[in-house]
Amino acid sequence: MSALSHKIDFAIIFSVKHANPNGDPLNGNRPRTDYDGFGEVTDVCLKRKLRDRLQTAGHPIFVQSDEKKTDGMVSLKARAESDDYGLGKNAFKPSKDNTKDDIAKKVCEKWLDVRSFGQVFAFGKEADAAGVSIAIRGPVTIQSAFSIEPVSITSTQITKSVNSEGDGTKKGSDTMGMKHRVDSAIYVAYGAMAPQLADKTGFSDDDAEVIKAILPKLFEGDASSARPEGSMAVSKVIWWQHNSKAGQYSSAKVHVLLSELIDAWKEDNNEDKNLLNQIDNLKPDSESSKKLEIGDLKPEIIDGF
Repeated sequence: MSALSHKIDFAIIFSVKHANPNGDPLNGNRPRTDYDGFGEVTDVCLKRKLRDRLQTAGHPIFVQSDEKKTDGMVSLKARAESDDYGLGKNAFKPSKDNTKDDIAKKVCEKWLDVRSFGQVFAFGKEADAAGVSIAIRGPVTIQSAFSIEPVSITSTQITKSVNSEGDGTKKGSDTMGMKHRVDSAIYVAYGAMAPQLADKTGFSDDDAEVIKAILPKLFEGDASSARPEGSMAVSKVIWWQHNSKAGQYSSAKVHVLLSELIDAWKEDNNEDKNLLNQIDNLKPDSESSKKLEIGDLKPEIIDGF
């Protein structure tokens, strides 16, 4: 299977309504915001959701979340050295016939997320591991998502109906709590795929198509108390496929096209032409889609699932 043959840029536009898209554990699990009040969903959070959707679709994933494990492995080290994946502990012992490049190639072949996002395989200095550290840089990058306008956060005090400690005659110390939500917001995240790095991991055109098919479903099957079913949804995925490995334009020039279009929408915002309607009307060959073209680079516009 040949490596990625074209540079790709992409963007994800998604909506949040009465949900906490990414809580900050250092701030009482309130939705993350920057200093200007714009909502944020970290790149780590987005990649976690992407890994989960890929795993649900049947693709082999190395960094599995604890609640979605499918192989019973207790740690990443155990998974990496498991005979179940045809690797085994000896696979991570560099030698003349098993160099670090050989090891990196094996793990990239086994797991889609490793050859997509990269991974660091770091082992201790035990005699059998010899302090192996293998850093793999992946070709797929995703930036943190930010809301296109400052977000309004509602905080609600909650109580539990049962006591979790003592003899039941007194209220427990953890009876009271808080829940936080973003009332309504639209977020945008940008990403790219670099063929130069894909050559090293074996990330292919087929792999790119797999991720492209998953992105519109990014929040399906991700429901929780903080994110009720349907409260987060991908509105559009914008996909720019360049005509070469180097690409016609830099990612910065491509991504700014959507930023400028959103700024124009915000200036034109009124009751009959609100932002959600503008996004819904972003269709192939529409006037708005033409503003996402640069030279002979035209985007593919994909509706959310």
